[in-house]
Amino acid sequence: MLQTTITIPQTFKVTDEQFQQIAAVNRELRLERTATGELIVMAPTGSETGNRNLDIEGQLWLWNRQTKLGVAFNSSSGFKLPNGADRSPDASWVKLERWQTLTPKEREGFAPLCPDFVVELRSKSDNMEPLREKMREYIANGAILGWLIDRKNQKVEIYRQNQDVEILDSPSTLSGEDVLPGFVLDLTDVW
Repeated sequence: MLQTTITIPQTFKVTDEQFQQIAAVNRELRLERTATGELIVMAPTGSETGNRNLDIEGQLWLWNRQTKLGVAFNSSSGFKLPNGADRSPDASWVKLERWQTLTPKEREGFAPLCPDFVVELRSKSDNMEPLREKMREYIANGAILGWLIDRKNQKVEIYRQNQDVEILDSPSTLSGEDVLPGFVLDLTDVW
């Protein structure tokens, strides 16, 4: 397979329908679209980040499998946020009653909702400010709880509705609080 690199001008805008078509024929790419229609093509993560992300996803999946309180998603899952952006958090979760309101067709594509809980894991190459903007966007679109995990500096930024961001230095665990009752993320292998 021939590989090519494309450069997309900053002002290039993609409609919702165009984005769905691009995503459908480029499933191997990690694509997102901002609320203003800017296409974001993300490089795959490195192996270390991918391994740690899988650990986070696995812990969330196991807790959800045991509690059956909602639906857990990995980094390949896309969501159509209320502001029109198409986003793919590194890990996310939706309350069961919200998920069940979607039609089978809505569940098949980029689900038209913002997850109740989102996680973004910073890769070594990621700049923090775009990740912070993404976290603020999730909260503004209905996420109740979000964790921005910065492995590089061993910090976690916790985002909640109507609250200032809380920053923790090198926590060993994170609590799912009332959003994910009983869920505790062990960060030992993430750091």
